[in-house]
Amino acid sequence: MFGAKSFNTDDSRDPRLFERLARKIAASMTRPWTIMEVCGDQTQVLLEYNLFEILPPELTIAHGPGCPVASVPVQIFDRAINIAQDPGVIFCASAELLRIPGSVCDLLEVKACGADVRVVYSALDCINVARSNADKKVVFFNVGFETTMQNDALAVWQARRLGIANFFLLSYHAQIPTVCSKILSNQENVVNALLGPGQVASLTGFDEYEQLAQKQNVPVVITGFEPVDILEGIQKCVSMLEAGKVGVENQYKRGASRAGNPEARALINEVFEPCDRDWRGIGTVTNGGYRLKKAFENHDALKVFAPIICHPSEETGCISHLIWRGLARPTDCPAFGKSCKPDSPLGATMVSAEGTCAAYYKHRKETL
Repeated sequence: MFGAKSFNTDDSRDPRLFERLARKIAASMTRPWTIMEVCGDQTQVLLEYNLFEILPPELTIAHGPGCPVASVPVQIFDRAINIAQDPGVIFCASAELLRIPGSVCDLLEVKACGADVRVVYSALDCINVARSNADKKVVFFNVGFETTMQNDALAVWQARRLGIANFFLLSYHAQIPTVCSKILSNQENVVNALLGPGQVASLTGFDEYEQLAQKQNVPVVITGFEPVDILEGIQKCVSMLEAGKVGVENQYKRGASRAGNPEARALINEVFEPCDRDWRGIGTVTNGGYRLKKAFENHDALKVFAPIICHPSEETGCISHLIWRGLARPTDCPAFGKSCKPDSPLGATMVSAEGTCAAYYKHRKETL
């Protein structure tokens, strides 16, 4: 409905348009369907604009692992905390990552105890910090999907080119299509179609999503994160499901194309390579993440700093693994809003502001 030239933010948030699209979705359905979104921003918008209230009851919207911070195992935060406590280290990360708890404490508590922990939003900023502090090891901690990898790749590439030997990257990047494939392969799978994250696809292009669609025999619709984007993405998914179509369609034409961003992908592929990755609440996903290639491992904090022995406890009472597979909603959990809150999270989907349970708590806590 909206092309790159005609998109209007006010129109995209018009409740009258929401209602029209919801009626079209309902009219096109001949049976129940479950569609999974895998974008933290889409989760927030679905709740903020009460889109669940206008969608037909036969349509279930499941919330996949769309928050990279929530997917990171607690062991990685323990590793970050251990590195930050080294007196020879300047440890840099975003403000959100400083608040994520490890097994015992978070990075803000480490900072309060005297460690040199700084809020920095880009790995490129850390290059200057490293240049100005040649006697220190400067570590940038980052997690995310491919959209956050471009700056990390550029920073590591520059550090190697300029001979900045005291800059290190502690990264835990994830790949959406591979974890979605694992979810869809599960014998308990209930998901019929996916809303692909438009922001990520604008960089990666559609190839990996096309492979996912063909392998799992599902429709995938690359979708933006305005309310109308999401409703249009759902409408496209339902149309494909009703027609028995498999493949990738693009709702987010103003921001994403099949080719993606070839220059950014080339840089990422020069610096990073796929690797197996543990997803909190899901387990090990083959090729579910990325690590620095051997040529850049001198800047890899996981290689340079000594490993620590972690014995994290299991997240008892948490149903994140069911939420991320579309088998439950946060409100199905007896701990939700009671013993599990953003300031005392029991599991993955409450630990980050973009996590599904945290989003439900923010927008629905008045009903608890």
